[in-house]
Amino acid sequence: MELFYLGMVVFIAGFTQGLSGFGSVLIALPLIVLFWDVRTAVPLVSLLAICNTTILRIQLHAHVRYKRIVPLFIAAVPGMVLGAQLLKAVQARYLEVLIGLLLTTFSLYLFISRPREKELGGVWKWAAGFLSGILGGSIGANGPPVIIYTSLQPWEKDPVKSTLVGYFMIAGIAISSIHAAFGLITAEVLRLFAVGFLPATAGLLAGSHIYSRMNSGAYRKAVIFLLFVMGMYMLARVGLKIW
Repeated sequence: MELFYLGMVVFIAGFTQGLSGFGSVLIALPLIVLFWDVRTAVPLVSLLAICNTTILRIQLHAHVRYKRIVPLFIAAVPGMVLGAQLLKAVQARYLEVLIGLLLTTFSLYLFISRPREKELGGVWKWAAGFLSGILGGSIGANGPPVIIYTSLQPWEKDPVKSTLVGYFMIAGIAISSIHAAFGLITAEVLRLFAVGFLPATAGLLAGSHIYSRMNSGAYRKAVIFLLFVMGMYMLARVGLKIW
């Protein structure tokens, strides 16, 4: 029963990532820790996320531009260090409330605004990467700043998704390398990974199939909706912890 549950969770998480390019970790992690220890769940979800982003990277290879991706990752590294230090000084729930409010407010702004006609300047790329690192190092949610950054660009759907996928693939490899160095990728993690790989891939391919049939306008609406859901989820999670 637990393995069937795992398969369903990673299928849904893979579907979300295949459709939008992000969201699999946020969906899978809180559901998997209901049955498995966090030291097993985190490296497991990270490994599955690498597989997801690698497949999507192959699908979108013609649209990947590393000049968009590499600065995001470089800027994220010092942000991770600062985020880890910030976590020692500030309770994580305050950071989760802040990012939850930011996501819900920003998604509503995107919903009523028109897409930009000019690209954001280079400084915003570095700022998004740095903030992503801070959030990744503090609360483990490195996606929102990068998602917001790409959402503000006047790009078609393929450049947006390929930038997200490329960044999360590089960041995921770095995170899993750290897990391996600290001995967190255990035999149990690999066993569960073997169980979850096929349903996660099936969900990813299903989401990618729907993505291929969407135009850029529909994709933008899907991203806005997922940003809103992510923001509300983070706020609800903090509320449940306090309650």
